[in-house]
Amino acid sequence: MRETKRARVRGWRWRRNPLRRRSDAVEAWIVLVTWVLALIGGAVAGGVAAYSVDQAIEGERAGRQAVPAVLVSDAPDRTRGTVYGPGADRVPANVRWTASDGVVHAGTARVAAGSAAGATVEVWTDDRDRLVPEPVTPSEATPEVALAGAFVAAGVGGVVIVSGRVARGQLERRSAERWGEEWERIGPQWRRTTG
Repeated sequence: MRETKRARVRGWRWRRNPLRRRSDAVEAWIVLVTWVLALIGGAVAGGVAAYSVDQAIEGERAGRQAVPAVLVSDAPDRTRGTVYGPGADRVPANVRWTASDGVVHAGTARVAAGSAAGATVEVWTDDRDRLVPEPVTPSEATPEVALAGAFVAAGVGGVVIVSGRVARGQLERRSAERWGEEWERIGPQWRRTTG
């Protein structure tokens, strides 16, 4: 027994054909519009998201400045457990610094573990002279910006593709209903027997 293969013809929904139904053309347009919107819309949304995250990080960085401070007491050694990652070698310690207006401030900042009292350390303050965490460097921000853009692009593209699939499903369901209605009308004529 010979097995036959059905050839796939690309673009058959676009070609003139007496057997092409209106729903075939509508389905082709849905597929085309879905993919165009998913690709372009996803890219635009991802770019906008990446730009927004980058601007937010840049604004955070612009509002912070490094200030020299003095350790009030010895910084503890890192003896409890092993911690990995950025800032793993830093511990909270009491510091004192002088603001740009000459007012002396005190607070707790993260400094190198084991630093001695009286050592000068660098702390970060905001425009109100409050201690804040060190801002993200541009090299640390790049993966964050890229991931934000990629996730938003994928999310928007995914929503568009799912919406297109739902629209195609509705179209297929309606086509099946019409086919059933036509069969109910024509089917009895085929069942007649000649006698």
